[in-house]
Amino acid sequence: MVTPSEVLSVLQMIDKQKLDVRTITMGINLLSCVSDDDERLCQKVYDKICFSARDLVRTGEQIEKDFGVPIVNKRISVTPAALISGGMKDPVRLALALDKAAGTTGVNFIGGYTALVHKSQTENDSRLIDSMPEAFSSTERLCGSVNIGSTRAGINMSAVKRMGHVIKELSEKTAATRGFGCAKLVVFCNAVEDNPFMAGAFHGAGEGDLAINVGVSGPGVVASALEQVRGMPIDRVAEMIKRTAFSITRVGQLVALEASRRLNIPFGIVDLSLAPTPAVGDSVARILEAMGLEACGCHGTTAALALLNDAVKKGGVMASSQVGGLSGAFIPVSEDAGMISAAKIGALSVEKLEAMTAVCSVGLDMIAVPGDTPAETISAIIADEAAIGMINNKTTAVRLVPVPGANVGDMVEFGGLFGSAPVMPLSRFSPKEFIDREGRIPAPLNSLKN
Repeated sequence: MVTPSEVLSVLQMIDKQKLDVRTITMGINLLSCVSDDDERLCQKVYDKICFSARDLVRTGEQIEKDFGVPIVNKRISVTPAALISGGMKDPVRLALALDKAAGTTGVNFIGGYTALVHKSQTENDSRLIDSMPEAFSSTERLCGSVNIGSTRAGINMSAVKRMGHVIKELSEKTAATRGFGCAKLVVFCNAVEDNPFMAGAFHGAGEGDLAINVGVSGPGVVASALEQVRGMPIDRVAEMIKRTAFSITRVGQLVALEASRRLNIPFGIVDLSLAPTPAVGDSVARILEAMGLEACGCHGTTAALALLNDAVKKGGVMASSQVGGLSGAFIPVSEDAGMISAAKIGALSVEKLEAMTAVCSVGLDMIAVPGDTPAETISAIIADEAAIGMINNKTTAVRLVPVPGANVGDMVEFGGLFGSAPVMPLSRFSPKEFIDREGRIPAPLNSLKN
């Protein structure tokens, strides 16, 4: 039961502290669309998405009006494209069909142009991965991912090597938009099947025909709450974050259940992740600084982030019957005003961000790097991040944007929720010989749990 005091608290969060539901994401299973005729496959995919999501945007907008809760994005995630593309010689045709369906339904993004190659890869996987530069440069709303590792399988270093080249090619194909195509592609280790956030959302093989997944936000709410415990012991800080995360997640649960009821589609999960925006007051970095850090990235940042991530999970899991996705705290540099500021003044480096990813929700996210960064350096960054995920049995990811023509220190504008970012320096020493070995890093000993 929702009490009057909870209602008043939520209204305050929305009005003063930028609370929103970041996304309602409808998951759609497309396995029934498989066909040995490419044209028929694309038509079936388009038809099924348009039918299933015909009321998604309208319903989301109506819930916003009825409950007064901002819902920033309405999105679709689908079965990984490599699982349904069959013998397609040109998977870009499928990419165009997915993008067209997203446009017809009016959603902001559609995710699932995805290949799962954590142990090895099929011909379908290889063709899909090779098509990604063309697919993402010729579409508007399409997002995708590649899962190159897992705790149970190890890391597919051949796929890691290929992804370095794919990201470079995609950057060059979208040079007119400063390599923005790379913002629509993420490389995972231990990808999850019910993530509602882009660019990594897909509807996993273990999911049902349809699902409604909701991602909440609220960094501004947490930062405001910490003003009440300024100067108090750190355990009081953890308790305040936990209580605040409970309230935020209750809003997500309410929206998810209402969307599920109105659309007559099963409720999947609420993702608890604190998702920042470039707006002032909506920053994960500012939460860390409110704990007593002079600037995000200084010594102590990893410990503060670990506290934040754990407290968010503890508070959120008590507020929702079905928690999933990534659930914790995101640290996308270009999408977080505090991260942007910290990177500009030199407090935040790629190396420090990598350390922070060991204790937060995902990984190295929306980081602008020089356009002349070698492909093998990008591959090595992916490998490092995947190793953190594999060893620690957690999801990690890389979403880098090599900016054509840009040098360290340049500012790059992406616009909207994607924000802006300073181009950050990388190590000048080469990992080429290591990456060229390819093969597979074996699964760690902690994978043997049976």
